[in-house]
Amino acid sequence: MVRLKFIPESLLALMLSACAVGPNYAPPSPATLAVPESYSTPAVPGAVGDGQRWWTSFNDPQLTAIIDLALKQNLDIDQAVARLRQAREALVQSNAGLFPTVRGSTSYSRNINIRGRSFGNITDAGIINENFALSTDASYQVDLFGGVRRGIEASRASQESSAYSVAQVRNSTASEVARNYIIARAAQANLAITRGSLAIQDDNLEIIGFRMQAGLVSSFDTEQTRSQRAQTAAQVPLLEQSFQQAANRLGVLTGQAPGALKAELAATQPIPRGPDSVPVGIPADIIRLRPDVLVAERNLAAATAQIGVAKAQLYPVLSLTTSISTNAGMIDRLTDIITGRVFGSIAQTIFDAGRNRSIVRSRRAAAEGAFAAYKQSVLRALEDVENALTALQTATAREQDLATALDASTNAAVLARSQYRAGLTDITRLNTSESALFTAQNGLSNVRADRAQALVQLYLALGGGWDSANPPSISSLTAPAK
Repeated sequence: MVRLKFIPESLLALMLSACAVGPNYAPPSPATLAVPESYSTPAVPGAVGDGQRWWTSFNDPQLTAIIDLALKQNLDIDQAVARLRQAREALVQSNAGLFPTVRGSTSYSRNINIRGRSFGNITDAGIINENFALSTDASYQVDLFGGVRRGIEASRASQESSAYSVAQVRNSTASEVARNYIIARAAQANLAITRGSLAIQDDNLEIIGFRMQAGLVSSFDTEQTRSQRAQTAAQVPLLEQSFQQAANRLGVLTGQAPGALKAELAATQPIPRGPDSVPVGIPADIIRLRPDVLVAERNLAAATAQIGVAKAQLYPVLSLTTSISTNAGMIDRLTDIITGRVFGSIAQTIFDAGRNRSIVRSRRAAAEGAFAAYKQSVLRALEDVENALTALQTATAREQDLATALDASTNAAVLARSQYRAGLTDITRLNTSESALFTAQNGLSNVRADRAQALVQLYLALGGGWDSANPPSISSLTAPAK
């Protein structure tokens, strides 16, 4: 063993014990995050989101197929996976700091020294000198105060944060596909209602024409009905625009041209219904299931580790260098004589105008900011769940009332139409009843779409399809597409 004569043995033993400076990270407790012990929503076992493909609960094969396609081809997901690959390589680079850097070199030279020359016979005589050389050197910076290990902690936390970010983007993509799919189907449903209402109004105009020829009504009935029909017809372009925009968005979300899915969506399908009830977990489930919350927690861990990286720069740096070399005139004699040396040095910053200590304070401030961001993400997650549940409950209650209103409006419109044909009522009453029926039909269609959107919102608030108990491996997320 080579002993470094210029370092006292007691000091050397202390340095080689290598303690890591900086705070040791521990995830904040729910009490620290101001998460209430009791949640305002029912704590039902089997929280949604844990390993479930929630979009299949709508029992719409086309919706499921489009979301599955988007999860394979969406370009936002591809970007998130690329960032994860970068984070994985950054961890490899950080781990390399625990090991020495070894370099090797080899050389060969040949010298010819001419001793004499005969011009008559043109013969030369000389001495050929060959030299073979091999050398290896290694350098190692001892991680005395754990700066490298804290850097590895930070890189590992950043990698995990990137993995959770992939899950977050996947969840967001699935929910955005579902939202636009619901918009497209709602537009189709309202178009069908509008065109049905136009057909009834055309029929009314025909009846009014017959009654005018018989002298039973004036042109007032015709003009009032024409006005109402025009207002109804004005809704058609807006609904077609809504459908086209939703279909375009679905194309882009699946990594295709905007119009790629229009042909597949052209056939009218009902608005996805979804389950009548959704189990909701306790606040701890929300923190465990939400990828965005897990991203914020891992960012906090990385920021905490960076404090140790900065603090390690305040202490001495021990560097060790060793080299081994040999050379010989013949290659088979290279091992006859081998020379080597070991060198150690200690470097300490004496004056930097407070730069390194300022970096430590800056990293502490960054960690405090990361903690605030983590706490905010938890509270926002709970808020999202509350808002989604409220939206779902509101839509469910409105759906029941609007179903009752539609039933009554349908009966009133049928009665008014039969009375008008019999001459027992005027055109104003008929148009009013027809308008009320059209409004009730649209209202019920829209509230069904609102209920489906609230379900999507709730699924996303509860963590989407992220399986925290069995998360995908880093290698599976970063594997090249086949």
